[in-house]
Amino acid sequence: MSGFKRLDKFSGAAGLAALALMAVAPIAFPGNYLIGVLTVAAIYGIWAVSWDFMSGLTGRENFGHSLFIGVGAYAAGFLNVQMELGPWWSLPSAMLLAMAFALLLGFPTLRLKGPYFALAMLSAAVIMQRLMLIFWEHTGGEEGIQDIAPLIRNHLHYYWFVLALLGLITFVLGWLARSRWGLILRAIRGDEATCLAAGIPITTYKIVSLVISAAFAGLGGALYAHYQLQVSPQLFAVVTSVTVITMVYVGGMGTIFGPVGGALLLTLLTEGLRNVGEWRLMVYSVLLILIIFFLPNGVIAPLWQRVRAAMGGKP
Repeated sequence: MSGFKRLDKFSGAAGLAALALMAVAPIAFPGNYLIGVLTVAAIYGIWAVSWDFMSGLTGRENFGHSLFIGVGAYAAGFLNVQMELGPWWSLPSAMLLAMAFALLLGFPTLRLKGPYFALAMLSAAVIMQRLMLIFWEHTGGEEGIQDIAPLIRNHLHYYWFVLALLGLITFVLGWLARSRWGLILRAIRGDEATCLAAGIPITTYKIVSLVISAAFAGLGGALYAHYQLQVSPQLFAVVTSVTVITMVYVGGMGTIFGPVGGALLLTLLTEGLRNVGEWRLMVYSVLLILIIFFLPNGVIAPLWQRVRAAMGGKP
């Protein structure tokens, strides 16, 4: 147990060092462009770690994570633009509304076997995207909701705020993943029938985990809305969920911290490939295929395990 505690302290120190480096990066290399890229990367990190907490630990992949992201973003838009409430009301409201959607969908869908949960969540996200277009008088249609007020007007300060939230959320979800709760979620992924025979209320655990995942995804959606100052139905699109899931796989599924690194890596890679012009999408796709094919456990988590082993800890 003492070795486990030392390992946790070492990992925590490394995490704080990584956050510190990300915090000072815009100071060392000043410019609004870098601040913007890092802000988006941090928001994607929140979305990725929230997906990994439920789907990565339980193995029940959620292909409709964009539903919670979009709900949180539109909650921010409605409250601020149409109801004229202060922007800070968006954060708790987005979390609560996303949690309500998770409860509404979780009760019937998490009882399904096989791929039906993933398909049900995917369908829910697609339906919500379509509803945003049908009720265009209230949602703005394809243009969405514009002129959302910023939470913090200074871009650097807003980046630091989002980065702090990313660190806090990663810590909380990492702590839960290492607790008895996380152990049960991993047991459900390993053998759901055995857990059920042992008297574990697996449906309850999965629903609560989905609610926690949705809460932080909704929070990330609201942060994105107040950064972009607008929201559109594109947030509900399948490509949003696929992008988040890809970041999790590249970082290391089921590790909590790995998806954060995956989000940062792929965001920076996307921006770096702008220099190759029309070849950008092909190069990006080939790199992803190579990573997923040759590194099925991801890049960030296995790399960190090797660093820990080299430092004298267990891999």
